[in-house]
Amino acid sequence: MNAKENVNWIEAARRVIAMEAQAVSGLESVLGPSFERAIRLMLDCKGRVVVTGMGKAGHVARKVAATLASTGTPSFFLHPSEGIHGDLGMITGEDLAVAFSHKGQTEEVLRIIPYLKHIGAPLISITSNPESELAKHSDVSLVLNVPREACPLNLAPTASTTAMLALGDTLAMVLLEARGFAPEDFALFHPGGSLGRRLLTKVGDLMHTGSDNPVVHLDAPLKDAVLVMTQTKMAATSVVDDDGRLVGVFVDGDLRRCLLSGPIDMNVRIRDLLGRRANFARPDMVSSGPKFVRSDTLAVKALEILREYKIIELPVCDENHKPIGMIHLHDITRAGIT
Repeated sequence: MNAKENVNWIEAARRVIAMEAQAVSGLESVLGPSFERAIRLMLDCKGRVVVTGMGKAGHVARKVAATLASTGTPSFFLHPSEGIHGDLGMITGEDLAVAFSHKGQTEEVLRIIPYLKHIGAPLISITSNPESELAKHSDVSLVLNVPREACPLNLAPTASTTAMLALGDTLAMVLLEARGFAPEDFALFHPGGSLGRRLLTKVGDLMHTGSDNPVVHLDAPLKDAVLVMTQTKMAATSVVDDDGRLVGVFVDGDLRRCLLSGPIDMNVRIRDLLGRRANFARPDMVSSGPKFVRSDTLAVKALEILREYKIIELPVCDENHKPIGMIHLHDITRAGIT
């Protein structure tokens, strides 16, 4: 088979893109009562949505099943050939089937229909042929408007599979909205991805607690604060009152500024040093009180606070305003949250 040198490759590519775009825009004709019935059937399904198709339509069906499953609609792909050789046992009467077939006459897909009728599982078909056997035996048939393929021979499934994929995505996204599916729900199904980490990881999962949580009393001497910061390898320590409630945060920057201001007594109370902070940088952090987060705060929110105030550590307090941990900027970034 020899390549033709007289073919205008760019013009050929434009024709393909135009025909596939036309196939997608033709989906407007599907958006009517049948589409609404399909959505209602899928929403009312108490089991899973079983998606099937053969050949190129099968590849589309597999992708649509994956999209449905990751956006709140329990779903799986069933290969029709495997189905008629025993895997039909995967489908129950509480499930719903969605079958993809351009011409609606795919033998392997048609041979599944009697079993679906027997167990009472509804069938939604996606086809370009409303007179096909598949369409006639479906509870709902979504008919594609694809007059021809983008293939110049009108043979290779191209425009039809593009339309199928777009319609499958449309069903999945409408279901997503109908279910009130939120980013947090999406993250539950994608815990290994960056989105999952951002939406699922909480401060309590990363904070330093117990002996690794630096805390000193308001009347403690400076040397105690330096010691606890050194032992916990932190650049800050929570400062508490007699009731153990957070009243301030002493950071290594405070120590450096004190040293730069002249000789300092290591027995000076932290209370006195915090009182001088208004004369240093960031007086806003004195007037507004110490910054802190709760253990159930999303780590990404703690990261926003750290960046906003240009600090690297935050105390973590309980409902009584008592510090129960410390979260470091590096703890969050090491968790893959940026």
